[in-house]
Amino acid sequence: MSSMTQTPASFTGNLASKPTASDLLRSSSNGLSGVPLKALGRAQLGARRRNFSITAKVRKVKKHEYPWPENPDPNVKGGVLSHLSPFKPLKEKPKPVTLDFEKPLMDLQKKIIDVQKMANETGLDFSDQIISLENKYQQALKDLYTHLTPIQRVNIARHPNRPTFLDHVFNITEKFVELHGDRAGYDDPAVVTGLGTINGRSYMFMGHQKGRNTKENIKRNFGMPTPHGYRKALRMMYYADHHGFPIITFIDTPGAYADLKSEELGQGEAIAQNLRTMFGLKVPIVSIVMGEGGSGGALAIGCANKLLMLENSVFYVASPEACAAILWKSAKASPKAAEKLKITAKELTKLQIADGVIPEPLGGAMQIILDFTTDKNCNC
Repeated sequence: MSSMTQTPASFTGNLASKPTASDLLRSSSNGLSGVPLKALGRAQLGARRRNFSITAKVRKVKKHEYPWPENPDPNVKGGVLSHLSPFKPLKEKPKPVTLDFEKPLMDLQKKIIDVQKMANETGLDFSDQIISLENKYQQALKDLYTHLTPIQRVNIARHPNRPTFLDHVFNITEKFVELHGDRAGYDDPAVVTGLGTINGRSYMFMGHQKGRNTKENIKRNFGMPTPHGYRKALRMMYYADHHGFPIITFIDTPGAYADLKSEELGQGEAIAQNLRTMFGLKVPIVSIVMGEGGSGGALAIGCANKLLMLENSVFYVASPEACAAILWKSAKASPKAAEKLKITAKELTKLQIADGVIPEPLGGAMQIILDFTTDKNCNC
């Protein structure tokens, strides 16, 4: 990429000796003294273009690959437009996170690794022992994830390595381009909106976006939107309704950002406006709870014709910790609160609040997330 740096222009001829159009304008009390501006422009300026020249120097600068790579692959999943997204592959692989109830599984994994290491060092055949341990691991994994308690599902829904909104969108769309701003001077990074295509048909996508590490979480405000985010979503709803694009929303937030500034800017009003608008849209709306759906912050983009939930997601009016602190005066009672609140996908479907459950693999949705650090053809 090169840029132009212009040196002062050098003029030749007698340009300075003749009065200019601006001089005539300033000196005349009647504007142009009856001379049409079009004729004046031809008379005064047209003749001068022949007698001056401009010199400039071209400065070479480093060519940047962002947002466009030097040679974009036209066959990349998501299309060339996907290079415009600031959601790029992580430079480092996310660190594995072990939840408390998964520690027995980690012990079995450690035994399998130790036996494999011993087999490599000694050259002995430990294949029977390895197969036996792997079978035990798979059975323990199945037993654990088919009998999860509500509070364990809450912990899985909050898992830091769980796929985010953009992870899902870039892997279900052929092309996706993000749309920014609420047209009031703000662009909340905790709410992402954009147009994407599936099987050649266009859809409006919007959802809460959490970060994949601490730096991204700070930038995304840990997926907690401000009023600007909900007004951006509202603008895209009107846009989709006008053009006939079905709306697909992804919910994953602890709740709306409840600070003083957000309340001053009308957090409650922004949520209420979204609720009222979604009830009256003509296009179909499908909402998917992919993590945790907290209170009005989730409902502001969740008033849909169909509400689906991932198997290990939760949807609640108050978090188990907040409920326990209110009812039992201690956050330690959160497992009991999670059980009483009926917040899991299976329970909410049974209560006909959700319309269906999307199954996850054993180990949770974290098992199917693409490895962005090694996939060179990643479209994100």
